[in-house]
Amino acid sequence: LTACIAQLFLYLAVGTTEFALLGAMAVDRYVAVCNPLRYNIIMSSRTCVWVVVLSWLFGFLSEIWPVYATFQLTFCKSNVLDHFYCDRGQLLKLSCDDTLFTELVLFVMAVVIILGSLAPTIVSYTYIIATIFKIPTASGRRKAFSTCASHFTFVVIGYGSCLFLYVKPKQTQAAEYNKIVSLLISVVTPFLNPFIFTLRNDKVKEALRDGLKRCCQLFKD
Repeated sequence: LTACIAQLFLYLAVGTTEFALLGAMAVDRYVAVCNPLRYNIIMSSRTCVWVVVLSWLFGFLSEIWPVYATFQLTFCKSNVLDHFYCDRGQLLKLSCDDTLFTELVLFVMAVVIILGSLAPTIVSYTYIIATIFKIPTASGRRKAFSTCASHFTFVVIGYGSCLFLYVKPKQTQAAEYNKIVSLLISVVTPFLNPFIFTLRNDKVKEALRDGLKRCCQLFKD
């Protein structure tokens, strides 16, 4: 039981921290595109450290009560979870208590966390897009867009995964569906992150091009 509690808490806390950081990074991109001359002043090293620390604190502190409330329930059914990890949805199904109120509170908290991190992202990108359209040259627009392309890609993947997992028709709420989507969120998405963010680096792009050329040359030989 202790291992299950730790696993669920870490999964939710790290996920919440990730969403908080996504919102903070959206503001960072807004400053970089809309206020480039003041970027180093606004987004100083001290500010960045505080943003990261507060995001981690928010992620871990906000999930203490949800995990505590989940394990205050009485579990009188099977002790086998049909999942890859200690999933809260599966735990609620194993409870013999009335979980309606708990589920409602947990759902509201999840919505607040997701929308709370999505709001600064939407506002920031509204200003970013408006600023990009005002840039007179095509090269300037491309450069401004490339500044936030990697973050925008990760936002689409992160929030899109949550929509697939939590906002779905009732008939698709099968264990197999949940397991597949959860696997994509917890394994595939983190695996793609380094590639998404490093592709902004020109040296990385050049190394990839050289690697592809060598592979093509080997196949030709």
